[in-house]
Amino acid sequence: MSNDVLKQNKKSWDKVAHHFNGKDALPSYGPFAQTEDELRLFDEIVAKKVLDIGCGSGHSLKYMADQGASELWGIDLSEAQIQTAKETLEGLEAHLVCSPMEEDCGMPKHYFDVVYSIYAIGWTTNLSAAFKLIHSYLKPGGSFIFSWDHPLYAHLKSHNGQIYLEGAYQDEGVIKYPNFKGEEAPVVIPKRKMATYINELIRAGFTIESVIESDVSANLDGVSEEISDQYYSLYKARRFPTTMIIKSVKS
Repeated sequence: MSNDVLKQNKKSWDKVAHHFNGKDALPSYGPFAQTEDELRLFDEIVAKKVLDIGCGSGHSLKYMADQGASELWGIDLSEAQIQTAKETLEGLEAHLVCSPMEEDCGMPKHYFDVVYSIYAIGWTTNLSAAFKLIHSYLKPGGSFIFSWDHPLYAHLKSHNGQIYLEGAYQDEGVIKYPNFKGEEAPVVIPKRKMATYINELIRAGFTIESVIESDVSANLDGVSEEISDQYYSLYKARRFPTTMIIKSVKS
C-alpha cells in the first residue's frame, strides 16, 4: 500500500483520537476480551524496558509503569495520540515517537525486554516490515505480545440476533470506512487472515508461544446480554471471539 494510505490514516487518526482516550489499553486486550490479569502473558515487568507499538493515549504505558517497568517507550502514527500520551504519562519519563510502525524511526536495536501492541498492529500497511523492525528492537529472548480483531470478526454480521458471515475471508485486501467513528475521517484498514499474521511472525524470526482466540472476560460473568447488531457486543462476543492475542519470542 502507498504512502497515501499512511498520510490519510494519520490525518484521520489526529481527528478521531479523542474517541480512544483510555480505550483498548492494558490490562484490557480488546472489546469484551480476557484481560492481562486473567491471561498472564507478560512475565515479570519490574526493571524491564518496554516498547508500545501504537501507544495511543498512553494508558498501556501507564499500566507498565505501575507494574515496575524501568523504561517506557512508545510509537504512534498520530500526533494527537502522542500529545495525549504525554499528558497521561505526566510525571513519568517516557520516550514517545510519532512514526508509522512500518518505518525505522531510530528506535534502539536489540534493546527491549518486551514489545507489545494492543489493538494497533493491524493498521500497518506493511506487516512484514513492521514485524522485522519489532524483532530488531528486542533483545534475544525478549517477548512480543499483540492483540487485534479476530481476523474473521470483520466478516461477522448480525441481524435480529442471527449471526452470519459476509464476504470472502480468503480474499485479503482492505476495508474502507469513509466516516470513522462517525466523523469525516476516512480510513483504510488492511484485511488479513490469521495465517498471514502467524507466518509473518515466523518469517521475521519469532517463535510463537501462544495463540489465543479470546473468551469473554470473567469480569462480565453475570452481566446480562441483549441481542445487539452493533459491531462489538457482548451478545456476539459470547458466541465468537472478538480478539486474537499472540505471544511470540525472539529466539
